[in-house]
Amino acid sequence: MSVSFQYFDKLKRKIRWALFSFAILPVLLFGLTVYALFQRAYHQKITENLRTVAIDKKQAIEVFLQERVNQLITIAYSHTIDQIKDMNYLSQLFNSIQSRSKYFVDIGVIDEFGNHIAYYGPYKLLGVNYRESDWFRKSITQAIYISDVFTGVRQVPHFIIAVVRYEKNSFWILRATIDSDIFEKLVNPVSIGKTGNAYIVNSEGILQTTPRFGQKVLDKKEGINMESIFTADLILKEIEGKDMLQVSARLDIKDWFLIIEQNPSAEIGPLFKTRNLSLLVLLAGSILLIIGVRFVVNFIVEELIVFQREKAQLDADLIQSSKLAALGKMAAGIAHELNNPLAVILEKAGWMRDLIEEEDIKESKNFQELLKAVDKIEENVERAKKVTHRMLGFARKMEPVEETVDIAKLLNETLGFLETQIKLKGINIHTDYSPLIIKGDSSQLQQVFLNILENARDAVETGGNIWIKTYELENDQVCVEVADDGPGIPDSEKKRIFEPFYTTKEVGSGTGLGLSISYSIIKKMGGDITVHDNKPKGALFKIRIPKRRTEI
Repeated sequence: MSVSFQYFDKLKRKIRWALFSFAILPVLLFGLTVYALFQRAYHQKITENLRTVAIDKKQAIEVFLQERVNQLITIAYSHTIDQIKDMNYLSQLFNSIQSRSKYFVDIGVIDEFGNHIAYYGPYKLLGVNYRESDWFRKSITQAIYISDVFTGVRQVPHFIIAVVRYEKNSFWILRATIDSDIFEKLVNPVSIGKTGNAYIVNSEGILQTTPRFGQKVLDKKEGINMESIFTADLILKEIEGKDMLQVSARLDIKDWFLIIEQNPSAEIGPLFKTRNLSLLVLLAGSILLIIGVRFVVNFIVEELIVFQREKAQLDADLIQSSKLAALGKMAAGIAHELNNPLAVILEKAGWMRDLIEEEDIKESKNFQELLKAVDKIEENVERAKKVTHRMLGFARKMEPVEETVDIAKLLNETLGFLETQIKLKGINIHTDYSPLIIKGDSSQLQQVFLNILENARDAVETGGNIWIKTYELENDQVCVEVADDGPGIPDSEKKRIFEPFYTTKEVGSGTGLGLSISYSIIKKMGGDITVHDNKPKGALFKIRIPKRRTEI
């Protein structure tokens, strides 16, 4: 809440004259005014706290789900169908996962026809066909799928995470189950106070967790207006005759809503006792206040000014610190989670190379194919390690490396990361590459290109166009241009587009860090990034990079 300091000066003068003229009545009015302001500020603080709790818990839930997805992706893409359908091997994989985090109930492999061909868990699901199941159809279209909570064949509330792996002109699905009881342990501790409540619903208002009060999981939540949940993050509503504050936070990774409810009067109740006591004190001391009015008024107003300044500074620092801390933890956590399986994969690849080079295998007609496969595994593991190296850079500083970089090749590799999304939107990619070789850090440059191309992808509509052009400059630099035919960037926002946490996207659609990080990377290389209008419409980013890194 912003308050002008001129207001305090005027308030100081008015209170002095009023108190000198009327001893009791002005003092009482002042006391009531202070109470009203305090009540309002306290109510606002409860609201802000409720929002903060919802956002923090939402992020924790998303990190939990993303970690589980990453585990399954790692397993699916580091094994073939022949390896993973072996029951003994699948059980070993599952036990290895459970030794680090006991969140999965079971794990299974489903072939392209929906048959459960391999399973490890407490239920008898081997041989079950899921071809007509809703989750099976959605998994095929989405590649990575997190279902709503359902009972299914086992008749126990749970949800599944499925990852599709394409192999040999076919595909198979790695599916794991998480019990709703395990998931509820993430949500239940959110409840605030004696009357607080917290739960998750899907887009249709179906409970995905059991609320603290009332209904059970998979019930249609009563007394909830999904339209208001979609359009407002905070509403005041009546539940069982009591006014309740209700805050909702939509998960980015899944169309679920975390909803937290709290009775504000349960927290504000002590203020009524404070008010009554204040009125008695003001009545008894009204005559004495006339003598010390100047001192008292000056003291109160100055304290309010100091409080307002400190509150504004603390709020700004808290928001900034929360964002940076969350990003650092997420980046470091994901990187560490990936590093462990990468180390295992690299070790096993070396072991496979030793086995392949034995005399009896060398004579095999498939020897060269096996050797190429091992080379490919090691190459991609090293590439993944570079990615985790950069993710850890969000949490701690890491030294850059200098290597020979083929700009055109690096751009094509980066486009490969976005291939699925580009195809889904039907975006046309137009490239005009000049043969450019520079000395620099390929991972850092790829991060810059990925951020710029992701923004271009998000900006254009279905069937839109993205142009990528590279050419050499006269001052021993090269230039990479990325243009799109989206709505463009207003002139008023171009000056701030590279500032940390500034984004032109809708709330919840971006962190505001991509362009800021890209700008910092290029500046440290001795280059520059600028944004321009693309004619007839859209945005144009020019990335100037020195041929040889000049660290700044």
